Amino acid sequence: MLIGALLVAFLLSIFLTPFVGKLAFKLGATDKPNERKVHSKIMPRMGGLAIFLSFFITFLLFTNDFFGQLPLLVGALIIILIGMADDIYELKAAPKFLGQILAALIIVLWGGLEVEFINLPFFTDTLEFGILSTPITILWIVSIINAINLIDGLDGLAGGVSTIALVTIATMALIKGDLFVATVALIVIGSTLGFLKYNFHPAKIFMGDTGALFLGYIIAVLSLLGFKNVTMISLIVPIIILGVPISDTFFAIIRRLVNKQPISAADKSHLHHCLINLGFTHKQTVLLIYALAACFGLAAIIFSFATMWGALILVTGLLLIIEIFVEKIGLVNSNYQPLLKMLNFKNKP
Repeated sequence: MLIGALLVAFLLSIFLTPFVGKLAFKLGATDKPNERKVHSKIMPRMGGLAIFLSFFITFLLFTNDFFGQLPLLVGALIIILIGMADDIYELKAAPKFLGQILAALIIVLWGGLEVEFINLPFFTDTLEFGILSTPITILWIVSIINAINLIDGLDGLAGGVSTIALVTIATMALIKGDLFVATVALIVIGSTLGFLKYNFHPAKIFMGDTGALFLGYIIAVLSLLGFKNVTMISLIVPIIILGVPISDTFFAIIRRLVNKQPISAADKSHLHHCLINLGFTHKQTVLLIYALAACFGLAAIIFSFATMWGALILVTGLLLIIEIFVEKIGLVNSNYQPLLKMLNFKNKP
């Protein structure tokens, strides 16, 4: 059944994407070249609609709890509508943000999806979030939605990174015996892989905010469904799974603070921009980031089976590697090298 769901979603996405591309041109959902873009011609966007339609149809075919999952689906529909509106009309940040909060509120308040507590390492007590449960859960969902959206800068990048994250989530869900999370993850994987046939470099269509926001929403919700109300270690697992987009978003905020720019300001200094500036080709950059995402996914699986001390050592090692990598490629700016300078200072005679 699981493989069948993946294949059906994959084939539907391959079939629907060309029609969505034609619809995008008719509705004016196109992406024009500018100084921040890496493409040189007008491209149809809103391709995420094909991912969503493939997901929705396959979901209806392979799940038997439609009404029970209405909060998930209604939240996804709101995200899709916000994404389509942005791809057509280029919405300002405020209505997009409000739409994301509304979708999160639906899955949290109507669907009952909340992180209510975690068990702390080295302690016998649990940390109860109380009234903060709802805002913390909403913050997580909105943050992941925007993290996926921020890395959508190269052909196939957001789709591939999201697929790798979903493969990790599906794998861990199967290990835990959570068939619902595994099924939904595999349906989205199939839908995204079918779309990537047209979106990988050189792309024929972009997923736009329609796709990036939807993938971020689904990943955020599935990660909570699979890892909520458990140990601190398990709470860190989805953060590791999404290491690439979370790191890129985190250092984008640091970069703008260091450079005294508004946090919401757009720039051309994200991870993929830095790698291209170092001389990597478009395709090489995407494949390298895929490899990084796969490493994070593998680390998350290893992390989930590690002892407490093993997990702490793994996280510490990951943070050091990320920091060195960020400083090497100049993700904040060329002068931001505190760790490298410290290591260089210690190596001096």
